[in-house]
Amino acid sequence: MIRLIMHGCNGKMGQVISNIVAQDSEAELVAGIDMRDDGHNPYPVFTDINACDVEADALIDFSAAPAVDAMLDYCVAHGLPCVLCTTGLSPQQLARVEEASGKVAVLKSANMSLGINLLLKLLKDAAGVLAPAGYDIEIVEKHHNQKVDAPSGTALALADSINEECGNTYEYIYDRSQRREKRDKKEIGISAVRGGTIVGDHDVIFAGEDEVITFSHSAYSKAVFAKGAVQAGKFLAGKPAGMYNMSHVIDAQL
Repeated sequence: MIRLIMHGCNGKMGQVISNIVAQDSEAELVAGIDMRDDGHNPYPVFTDINACDVEADALIDFSAAPAVDAMLDYCVAHGLPCVLCTTGLSPQQLARVEEASGKVAVLKSANMSLGINLLLKLLKDAAGVLAPAGYDIEIVEKHHNQKVDAPSGTALALADSINEECGNTYEYIYDRSQRREKRDKKEIGISAVRGGTIVGDHDVIFAGEDEVITFSHSAYSKAVFAKGAVQAGKFLAGKPAGMYNMSHVIDAQL
């Protein structure tokens, strides 16, 4: 049984993860960390991370950027592997993540969905065949109307996966409204749609002469990200210090 600590346990994702772990025969939540303790969790909740004295095999973090520094310090001090899901970290915090990974196992990914991370692998294979054949590449991402950043981090990760396979020779184009010229072969167009309650849709289009190949991924709830985080936590338990990502989790299941 893998023992997990949930950092940010009373947030939306923290509660989704709590419910998923409760149904997982291979893992259990032994403690939670949050700014408040509402008393409704079946595990002890600590409002001060440094007061947490519960033994665990890994920590899953879905909190907020200001809480990440103390979390990293705690994990390093306790030799506790960490699945880092919080986004919006500053360059200084990202440097601290790198530093922490020299002392404990840290798993960080732009998207925790197992499906998206499998897609990243599939796109490399597709790009290796289709890009040299002259196929144009476009990415369209759709999210809810409350999302403030564009394009999404996942769209950029998809583009990066393709570009890496192609020797980083492609330029990213985010807006064509001011361009009065034909599309260049060495560009990846990235378009963003914002509306309603769309959790997350991503289409990667390879458009060639007389045929189009489209890779699509749709997230219907945040549970897909929570399930990936739990899988990551179980994978990371017992791992040596280093920086990991979801591709390592995928590889372990293949």
